[in-house]
Amino acid sequence: MQVAAANMSAASNIAYEEIRVPAGGTALTADLSLPEDATGLVLFAHGSGSSRHSPRNRRVASALNRGSIATILADLLTEDEERIDARTGALRFNIELLITRLSAITNWIGTQDRLNRLGLGYFGASTGAAAALATAANHPGIVHAVVSRGGRPDLAGPALARVHAPSLFIVGDDDPVVLRLNRAAIAALPDDTPHRLEIIPGASHLFEEPGALDKVTELARIWFQKYLKTPGELVG
Repeated sequence: MQVAAANMSAASNIAYEEIRVPAGGTALTADLSLPEDATGLVLFAHGSGSSRHSPRNRRVASALNRGSIATILADLLTEDEERIDARTGALRFNIELLITRLSAITNWIGTQDRLNRLGLGYFGASTGAAAALATAANHPGIVHAVVSRGGRPDLAGPALARVHAPSLFIVGDDDPVVLRLNRAAIAALPDDTPHRLEIIPGASHLFEEPGALDKVTELARIWFQKYLKTPGELVG
């Protein structure tokens, strides 16, 4: 692992690091925020042309950090892949590629003593939500919770029937197509999977309306604090 020098915020006791995570034949850049009293760890799955610099996801991550939850915001595409995707838009819908990258990061977490004792969750946005759910299905007992923000969980396809991690779906009520797709995805979950659909009044797909993203952040924090209390033993 290559790690940049860690910065510690004295006021919040949160360590910030830029890390490089091996993923097959490449390495992914990620930002790790680790509160001193962390009780869980959330890995963000970006989608639809986003990256670890997404201001919405960074805002959610910051709130989770203040709630004693560590976060990893990773670029699931390399710089070359991002340039290709910017021209074609093709890779953002390559769910299998995103699943492979999330799995690689998950396995890497399992090798890190300071991280693998924390309960692990995924936060997925847009197409990243599908990758988060499918990867959770592939790592039963390791991923303890999933939150989808304005996601496309339907793109997880048959993997939805194998998702057992408690899953929260957050959609704006001014996003009818995505709301319909979320309801269809929820119907495909196993009957015994804890789940909830939260519809944010007056919110559109990007939750840009006043107070909308604050509500998303609060819901995600409460969900993760509830389900990431029990540490999981991660294995590669």
